[in-house]
Amino acid sequence: MLSEGLRFRDIRNTSTFRLTLLLGLVAAIGVVALLGLIYGLSARELDSRSDRILRAEAARLEGIPRDQLPDHIRVAIHRSVSGLNYYGLLDREGRPLAGNLRGSSGFVPGHVREIAGRSGRHGPVRLLAVRTAAGETILIGRDITPLVDLRRRVFEVLAFSGVAIALLILIAGTLLSFAPLRRLGRLQRSAHKIAAGHLEERMPILGRGDELDLFAGTVNTMVDEVGRVVSQVKAVTDAVAHDLRTPLTRVRAQLYRAGQQPDISPLLAGKVEAALADLDMVLERFAALLRISELETGSRRAGFHTVDLAALARAAIDLYGPLAEERGIALTLEAADGARMFGDDKLLFEAVGNLIDNAIKFAPAGGRVGIRVRSAGDGVRIEIRDDGPGIPADQRKAVLRRFHRGAGSEEVEGSGLGLSVVAAIAHLHQLSLDFDDAKPGLIARLHSPGR
Repeated sequence: MLSEGLRFRDIRNTSTFRLTLLLGLVAAIGVVALLGLIYGLSARELDSRSDRILRAEAARLEGIPRDQLPDHIRVAIHRSVSGLNYYGLLDREGRPLAGNLRGSSGFVPGHVREIAGRSGRHGPVRLLAVRTAAGETILIGRDITPLVDLRRRVFEVLAFSGVAIALLILIAGTLLSFAPLRRLGRLQRSAHKIAAGHLEERMPILGRGDELDLFAGTVNTMVDEVGRVVSQVKAVTDAVAHDLRTPLTRVRAQLYRAGQQPDISPLLAGKVEAALADLDMVLERFAALLRISELETGSRRAGFHTVDLAALARAAIDLYGPLAEERGIALTLEAADGARMFGDDKLLFEAVGNLIDNAIKFAPAGGRVGIRVRSAGDGVRIEIRDDGPGIPADQRKAVLRRFHRGAGSEEVEGSGLGLSVVAAIAHLHQLSLDFDDAKPGLIARLHSPGR
């Protein structure tokens, strides 16, 4: 989560970082290619200059008479003009006649060869071998230590530049990603609040007109429309429940009085009793709908105080114990002292009671229902576990919707609003409600987010 702090993995995955890396890589390739071209052209030019000097000297020596050539070679070695300080004169069999070069192995007349430096003897040398008209071989060498040093320095600059550019690209990509990530963190927090039911929340718009502002504006427009539709639907539902509850209550009262008449026939009395049962169910559903609306508005938070969840769970066990005993279900409690939270004890009791009631309804005869209450860090966790059929994973969110009943619950009495009430109470107390597989059975869990 971005709210937990920025990590390199988050930065690495941003489009800003990747785009910066891509553009930087293209720029780096261009710079390296340019430096490589400069290096190659410079090295070739310096080599060509050395070769021209060598060939010019060779042409000069070839024009000297044979008997004067050894003396000219000794003078040239002593003078060492233009870095030409290595000479040699070999006879037809390769034996040295003059100069400080004593061998011709590996040399091709007319071609230039580069010899690596030898410690204590000589530095790197560029050497040319030419054959005279008399069949002798003239060797001319030029010390190219400055040229080799220049090559090395240019190569070091090239390598250092590549590393420096790569580091600069990474640093630039990281720094440029901070601001979008922080904005994305704010957008995520707003999205989580909206997803939690706070439809009044809106994503922040900084007025830059960039893609994040455009995205936030689009989402805000969508949330406005969703909020409007949800408000209309809830208003209609609440109005129907509120407006029909009074006349239905009057109808029930009249049916009840009619059923109490002494001259009523047993057949008619049975029909009146069935009608009363149906009306009671309708009134119960209307009351639940109004209850959910009241909870979703958050109007009950004013009466919050510290609630002992262990004591609350024991009270729920006492209430539902006879129902469980009637069905032969073992009802157990594991409650840790000190599990407390800030909330409304009556609402929390209603939520836990609904979950226990559902567990007892769906647990098989002779089964088990366990309640576990404990602290979890700075939060709380309440679990109700049964060994019934459970809820398939693909229906665990759907059962929280109003009037939705899971597959296999047709034979169990209920209106499909109990879990909606629990979800509304959990939302009011900033708790999460989720379900897990007990293998067999179901675990219904109320817990602080992230616990």
